Amino acid sequence: MTEETPGFEQKPDVPADAVQPDDAAAQAAGPAPADEAGGPAEPAGDVTENEQEGRPGPAQSQGAGQNAQEAALTAQLDQTRTALHERTQDLQRLQAEFQNYRRRVERDRASVKEVAVANLLTELLPVLDDIGRARDHGELVGGFKSVAESLEMVAAKMGLMQFGKEGEPFDPTVHEALMHSYSPDVTETTCVQILQPGYRIGERTIRPARVGVAEPQPGAQGAAGEESADEEENGGPDQG
Repeated sequence: MTEETPGFEQKPDVPADAVQPDDAAAQAAGPAPADEAGGPAEPAGDVTENEQEGRPGPAQSQGAGQNAQEAALTAQLDQTRTALHERTQDLQRLQAEFQNYRRRVERDRASVKEVAVANLLTELLPVLDDIGRARDHGELVGGFKSVAESLEMVAAKMGLMQFGKEGEPFDPTVHEALMHSYSPDVTETTCVQILQPGYRIGERTIRPARVGVAEPQPGAQGAAGEESADEEENGGPDQG
């Protein structure tokens, strides 16, 4: 016979995951309504926690991000345009410098060529003078005549021009006076004799014409002036 200990009630063993009757009734009844002391229940709706706390929601954050991205792209575009404008100005400046350099090189090349031709033709001037004297004396005949004419033709193709004629006014910039005289037949200083012709290339004189000049006689000029004064006083030659 088994002895029972007084004061202790034996309960049957119940599994841990078994639902107690009281708990089952509470689950069936649903969530308990908020009491008056606990305050109102959370309102239903789309109000998020961020909106309740005054922080921007996902849509507002997305819009702010797009605005910041657009501002960054605009700043980058302005920077690119500024760089493009600067590079364009640099290119235009380099192009202008290159054009000036090319014109300067062409001008220098033409000047060097003209100087070289002038030096060559200057060395040929004594030969041309001999040809001219032979022509004046009637000695330019035969094969010598053909060679002389060919040489003069080549010199003319290279730009050599001869100047200096009798009767033209004396110009000290292109004439060199080697002889001087007076003549009643001239009214100003005139070249009356060409001792050596002058030569030029374009506007550049490589040798002045060596000439003999004649000036009006002082007495003849004074007499001519007196005759003009008498004619004016008498009213002209017709009125006597």
